[in-house]
Amino acid sequence: MVNWGQIDTVLLDMDGTLLDLHFDNFFWLHHLPRRYAEQRNVHVDQVIAGLYQRMQAKQGTLDWYCTDFWSREFDLDIIQLKNEIGHLIDERPLARVFLETLGRCNKRRILVTNAHRNSVDIKFARTGIDTLLDLVVSSHDYGTPKEDQQFWHKLQTATRFDPARTLFIDDSEAILESAHQFGIAHVLGIEKPDSQKEARVSQGFTMLNSFAQILDLEQPQ
Repeated sequence: MVNWGQIDTVLLDMDGTLLDLHFDNFFWLHHLPRRYAEQRNVHVDQVIAGLYQRMQAKQGTLDWYCTDFWSREFDLDIIQLKNEIGHLIDERPLARVFLETLGRCNKRRILVTNAHRNSVDIKFARTGIDTLLDLVVSSHDYGTPKEDQQFWHKLQTATRFDPARTLFIDDSEAILESAHQFGIAHVLGIEKPDSQKEARVSQGFTMLNSFAQILDLEQPQ
């Protein structure tokens, strides 16, 4: 699936790639609506459709990923609410082994996430995966999400990665398409980013079922 002799840099998404997307899906689809309804002393069924509509209107923009924006929008402390269910944060299977193997084989490991830095901090505090990364980049650092070509231009300027010798792994097909459009030669999707949902099928990208499929970095080239 990957010819490691052609790869120097591995760009990795966080939520749905290294970490189980179940936490995020449960938070936005269940926990936040419930707490929002409690604050307003109404039943969750009275507010959930409106909340989803307001969130969907921001999809693909930096606001969609911004905890500060949603804290203001919903008049709730999003970070506090995330910490309430922090026990649901978990790594995807073999994520840590994969990162350790990349390090031993001298591949540069760069986390590139749309998550706000304060969300990143919560995930790192729970998992400690930051100790297995060489660099962490949030799209909020650049003021533009990974869906935008400007993100990749700014990332390349900052990190000097060679698109022809870079592997990018992400669970979002829109973002994979953006990376492919920029010229990143090797891109892989994630078949099952949420452990509690069914596996997905992609028409455009090779999908990774498990990191075990690409763990043999010392294979003959």
